[in-house]
Amino acid sequence: MESSAPKGRTPRALIAFSTPLDAAPWKRWLLYSPLARIAIFALVTSCLAFLAQLTVIALGWSAKAAPLHLRATGFFLSLVLPTLGAYLFLVLRIERRRPAELAWRKLLPDGATGMVLGALLISAVVGVLWLAGGYQVVAINPDPPWVVSLLVGGLGSAIAEELVFRGILFRVTEEGLGTWAALAASALVFGLLHIANRGATNWSSVAIAVEAGLLLGLTYHVFRSLPLCIGMHLGWNFAQGTVYGIPVSGAQVEGWLVSTRSGPDWLTGGSFGAEASVVAVGLSLLCSLALLAVAVRQQTLVAPGRVAPGPSARSLTAG
Repeated sequence: MESSAPKGRTPRALIAFSTPLDAAPWKRWLLYSPLARIAIFALVTSCLAFLAQLTVIALGWSAKAAPLHLRATGFFLSLVLPTLGAYLFLVLRIERRRPAELAWRKLLPDGATGMVLGALLISAVVGVLWLAGGYQVVAINPDPPWVVSLLVGGLGSAIAEELVFRGILFRVTEEGLGTWAALAASALVFGLLHIANRGATNWSSVAIAVEAGLLLGLTYHVFRSLPLCIGMHLGWNFAQGTVYGIPVSGAQVEGWLVSTRSGPDWLTGGSFGAEASVVAVGLSLLCSLALLAVAVRQQTLVAPGRVAPGPSARSLTAG
C-alpha cells in the first residue's frame, strides 16, 4: 500500500521524539539535542552499572566459588538492568513520552518473531556452508549449557546491545541527522567495538557492521520495535553458538552440535565465527536491501533537517 505521507516528509508517528516547540534554548542544547541525550544515557548507564556491580559483589554472585547459575544471573542483571534503567530514564524523564518502541504488548510476539527470523537467517548461512563443504558435524553434545547460554551470551547481550545501538544511537541520531547518518553511525561504532574480540580482523568488523549495524538498524527503522531487534539478535547468537557449535564473535561456545569448519576464512569466517563469512554478509546485505526497498516505498527515510515536527513533551505526557 502506498504511503499517504508527502514526499520528503516523515510520518509523525515514526519519530519517537522531537524537541518541544516551547523549549528554552538551554534545554534544546543540554537536554534535547541528540548529543546531549546520548551523553545523558551514557552517564546514567555508567552510574547504574557501578551500583549493579556493587550489589552483585555484595551478594557474592560474582565470586569464583559461587554456583554457575548465580554467576550467570549476576552477570545478566549487571548487564541488562543498567541499560534498561538508563533507557527508561531517558524516555520517561527527559523525552517525557511512553516508550512505544518497547511496549509491553510487543515483547512476546515481536520478540518471538525476531528469534525465529534470527535463527532462520543464521541457519541459512550454516546450510550454505554445509553445502559448500565448510561445515561438518562430528558429534552430538547431549548436555550443552542451554540456560546459561540463553541468559548470558544470548538474551543479556541482545537486550543491552539493542537498547544501546538501536534504541539510543540509531534512533536518536536519526531524529537529529536523518536515517542515512544513523545507519552509518550505528554500523560503524558496532563494527569497531568488535575489533578487539578474539580472532577479529578488519574484515570481521566490516561484516559485523553489515549484519548488525545495517540489518538491525533497518529492521528498527521499518518496524519501530526493539523487541523484534532483540529477538533477531538473540536468535542469531543462540542458534549459531549453542545449537550449531560455532564461535560467536570470536567467543567459543559449547554447542549441541559439535562441529568443525574447514576451508578458507573468507568462506567459513575463521576463528571469529560464521559472522565473518561472506555467506553471512551476503545474506544479511540482501535482507537489508529488501528492508531498504520497503522504507523507500513507504517513504519513511528521514532526511537531515526534514524531520516532521512532533507533539510537544507536554502533549506526549498527557497522551
